Order: sequence, then C-alpha cells, then structure tokens
Amino acid sequence: MTGRLPGDLCANNALRAALKIPPVQPGQRIGLFGGSFNPPHRGHRHVALSALTRLSLDRVWWLVSPGNPLKSHDDLSPLGERLALTKAMARHPRMAVTAFEAAVGTRYSADTVEYLRKRFSDVRFVWVMGADNLAGLHQWQAWRHLISLVPMAVVDRPGAALPALSSPAAHAFQSARLPEGRATQLPLMTPPAWAFLHVPLDPASSTALRSSFNGS
Repeated sequence: MTGRLPGDLCANNALRAALKIPPVQPGQRIGLFGGSFNPPHRGHRHVALSALTRLSLDRVWWLVSPGNPLKSHDDLSPLGERLALTKAMARHPRMAVTAFEAAVGTRYSADTVEYLRKRFSDVRFVWVMGADNLAGLHQWQAWRHLISLVPMAVVDRPGAALPALSSPAAHAFQSARLPEGRATQLPLMTPPAWAFLHVPLDPASSTALRSSFNGS
C-alpha cells in the first residue's frame, strides 16, 4: 500500500478490508463503477445493475474514491461512512465495494485503470458511468487516455442523454461507439470502445439527497 490511509479507516479494522482489491479470476468481465458516492442512492444502484445485466458482467466493483478532484470536499463525508452506506446500497452477490484507490494512491480514474490492467492483464475490465458523467468527461484528468485504456459503458440518467451524446468526449470518439444491440460484446472489445445504454430512468441524485439532509 502506497497511499496515505484516511484516519477513519485506520481506526476501523472492519473497514480496512475494503482497502483490498476484490477477488478476481482470469477471464472475468468486471465493471468498474467509480465515484465519491456522497451519498450513494438508488440511481447509482440502477446504473450498476443495468451494466451488470446488459453487459453480461461477472461482477461490478463500486470504487469509492477518497474524493473527486473536480469537486469541493467541503461537504464530503468520511470515506469510512461512505463505504458503509455504499455496501448497504449495493447489496448484491455479484457486486463488491472497495476503496483500494486510497491504499494504492491512485488519484485519477486513468491511473486506477492503468494500475488494474497491469496487475490483471487477463481480466476484461469495463468502465461504467452514468450519462451525466459522460457529459463532463472532457474535464477529467487524462480523459482521452482513460478511453484508450478500457471499454466504457454509459448508462442513461434523467435529462442526461442529450448533453452526454453531444459532449466533447462523445464527439471525439464517435467512431468508437458500439451499437447498443451489441453491448454484450463491449467487455471483449479493444479500446477505444463505448456503448450508450438506454434504460428505465431513476431520478435519484446525490445532490438532492445532500440538500434534503442539510435542510432537515
């Protein structure tokens, strides 16, 4: 472990287990679902479940990050608290919740994927995100490199389809878009490759939940 561990994890042996990379077998199809999950909500679970089923994944890993570099950390709950809430929200035998990024010291998604690909070269990873994240993907550090490292599944979110599909990232990699009917092939594709998944929509959002908590 190379990263500096958050104090709330150091003080809780049960949560320290979340700093380990989940078990994985060669050839498995693993969805990587990253975020601060502050807090996690049913919309997140809907995205994870949609990717799990539509892409025929073996597992989805929820990567609970120490903090989003693009967002203020003023209202960011402690990592241990977010991990516990995310585990309660995920509650699926084929989903794992991990904070290994805090242990290995990767700050950006591209670094995390590069680390996993080098360590597990025989695993089929897919990056999973909500469509709202694709709309702002061009603001991420090394976003082009991220798309070149791993296939990406973009799951529709309320009001996000048009901004996502007209975003700089979508335009830049339009030729790499896979028809939705071939989505199950995405984990086997050589990046860059991405697919947009139309699904029934869930309006839940972390911003709305935080506002309701602060107002109560």
